[in-house]
Amino acid sequence: MGNPAQHKARKRFGQHFLHDKNIIYKLLRAINLQPGDTVIEIGPGQGALTFPLLEQCKELTAIELDRDLIPILQQGAMGIGELNLINNDILMIDMSALSLKPPFRLVGNLPYNISTPLMFHMLEYNTLIKDMHFMVQKEVAERIIATSDKNTSSSKHYGRLSVMMQYYCQCEYLFDVPPSCFSPPPKVDSAIIRLIPHAAPPAQVDDLEMLEAIVKAAFNQRRKTISNSLKKILSREQIQSLDINPGARAENLSLHEFTQLSNMASNL
Repeated sequence: MGNPAQHKARKRFGQHFLHDKNIIYKLLRAINLQPGDTVIEIGPGQGALTFPLLEQCKELTAIELDRDLIPILQQGAMGIGELNLINNDILMIDMSALSLKPPFRLVGNLPYNISTPLMFHMLEYNTLIKDMHFMVQKEVAERIIATSDKNTSSSKHYGRLSVMMQYYCQCEYLFDVPPSCFSPPPKVDSAIIRLIPHAAPPAQVDDLEMLEAIVKAAFNQRRKTISNSLKKILSREQIQSLDINPGARAENLSLHEFTQLSNMASNL
């Protein structure tokens, strides 16, 4: 069990182990660890990124669901630094209850099957987080950074994930990671993104739950006009009073326009 070669990637955990050293060191340069950083790795796998991180920061907390990987990670960390392992599901962890000093710097090769809910879970603790460097499916990365500008190719990826992630964070697409960098190779391309929680939100929102509800309703029926998709929340006239075209579709609206709609709805 202590030999990584004996541990097969598990489909139910969405495991694809990173092994390309060039990508690992490119990611380490992007993270740019500083003395005293509180680093948390999500899904360390067999330690391809864990051990180089540990060499730099000397103390690292890693959260791993697969208990069979724990002894592999413990053994590999010996003589490098202090690796604090938490054998649990990241979605079940209260980050504010960890006995670690914020702000946290989060790093992880996120399992494709939970990457979106995992990022939304982290946003609940955005005031505790300095930044996040995540490896995700390329399509997810493109959705996160997409804008509503119809003159850019990114607008076709624009959706609920784009609006909500950009409300909470400055989002940056760093670089691509091809399937050959993993074992087993996934069927899709991956990418590294950097998420930095805003010190202050880019727009005033009176009720976050209302913003989430409006964004979800609008994009759940993205082919419909917003006057149609939001008719249970706002009338055509109310939308028009904000100088927003009720005949527009969700993909045409900026984050600022979604916050305007949300604030009107929450103050009715």
